[in-house]
Amino acid sequence: MSDKTKVIFGNTIDAKTVAGAEKSKKNYIKKYGDDSGRDYKINFKKIETLGDMGVMNIVFGEENEVFDEKPLIVGNIRMGFGHYRISIAMASCAKALGFTPYWLDLASFDATGSKMIREQNDMYSLASRISQKSKLFNKVVWEPLNSEGFKKITYNAKDQKNSELLVPIFRNIPKDIPYIATHVWPSQGAVHAGLTNVVNAIPDNWPMGLHLSEGAIHTVQTPFAYLGYKTLHGFAKTQLKGIPESQLFDVGCYVDHELLVNLDEDNKLRRERISSGKPMRILMPVGGAGAGGNMFKAMIDHLIPYINSGKVSLYVNCGDHKNVLDLLKDYVGTRVNGTMTFINDFEGLKNHVSEIRHGVSSGIHFICHDDIFPAVYSTNLLMPVCDLLVTKPSELVYYPIPKIFMKHIGGHEVYGAINGREYGDSLNEYPTSKSINEMFDIIMADNDLIPHLCDRIDELHKQGRYNGAYRCVELASGKR
Repeated sequence: MSDKTKVIFGNTIDAKTVAGAEKSKKNYIKKYGDDSGRDYKINFKKIETLGDMGVMNIVFGEENEVFDEKPLIVGNIRMGFGHYRISIAMASCAKALGFTPYWLDLASFDATGSKMIREQNDMYSLASRISQKSKLFNKVVWEPLNSEGFKKITYNAKDQKNSELLVPIFRNIPKDIPYIATHVWPSQGAVHAGLTNVVNAIPDNWPMGLHLSEGAIHTVQTPFAYLGYKTLHGFAKTQLKGIPESQLFDVGCYVDHELLVNLDEDNKLRRERISSGKPMRILMPVGGAGAGGNMFKAMIDHLIPYINSGKVSLYVNCGDHKNVLDLLKDYVGTRVNGTMTFINDFEGLKNHVSEIRHGVSSGIHFICHDDIFPAVYSTNLLMPVCDLLVTKPSELVYYPIPKIFMKHIGGHEVYGAINGREYGDSLNEYPTSKSINEMFDIIMADNDLIPHLCDRIDELHKQGRYNGAYRCVELASGKR
């Protein structure tokens, strides 16, 4: 196998960059040890929160367990909530297509490569939070890094070299098993380990060298991203060779089977709630880094009169950030008529969702779970029964629910908001509390806006716009 640090898609990386990448790998080995000779045995444990999907978590054990007859691995890491969310979509569609989904979180093990990922994720999360507090840091460091810094093909070299540290984790995984990676490191690690049916599911609309994983099938969610990777234009000062068409597919949006199977009825119920004057159900998920507390406070403050007058029912999923839950609950205090809280009560939340599907919802609801799976999946449970999703323009851009966007975190997210606006299933990005609260007022005064977005979602659904996760499963299992 060729050294993908030195050459990727036929493009030669300069010696200085290669030397820096090799130094980075050596530093991690020095820091966390060399486990290249370890024989990590693998076992499986069912992820109970995702019970109906039958997802099996891959863990280390004493002796190897045998995979089911029709397995598919979803390789991922926790970096925020986005990559986990996309992974759940892949597992969901794999199950719907007859596969047994296996969950491989490469950051979860006591292995050198896992420790490398956790260190980088901690730095990314810290920088993300700082960017929300410091305009100078955001402008000078975070925005340029996430748009132009990660775009350079040379950025890929260090990741390619560091991801070689992940190879031992794959030692007892069959080489021909269908495998979908929802972050580039699980894709690169699988390719380095010799897996032959790897799909690299690229999450962002903004093309970046960060996401390249030669040897895998690359999938994207939009035509804009497809052309960016097809040409690799702007990835270096000189024009590069792009990704061959046989290794690049525009598959559409990565969305869970459960969110698609009843989508027409979900939109029908949304229209009925709006036309009958029932409270508009607004869903606000807090991101994986737990940033943006002041923005959430400003939006909630603006919506409280609507909640108390019976015009809005608000759901705030705080994820696994208990500090955010406490902050927002204390801020609301007793100002809202009717507050409900679901803390580590996933079954209670599921029952509530069933009750309000054809029933009534009012007041404000806070959700928080210590376990990351219900923390992430609570938003999935609520999307079908809510009317408007308020989110930063990250992975949730691509989900089939009317959306409005808070300020992006990192320059790459700008192009997610643009994508939603151009396809017409979303409103714009509103970067300040003043601008987003003004749009809330417009939405509340105009009963045609939400139904219009629902109509557009129905059109896109018929076109197969949201079938990307199904297509990734097909590609991983050999259907080109």
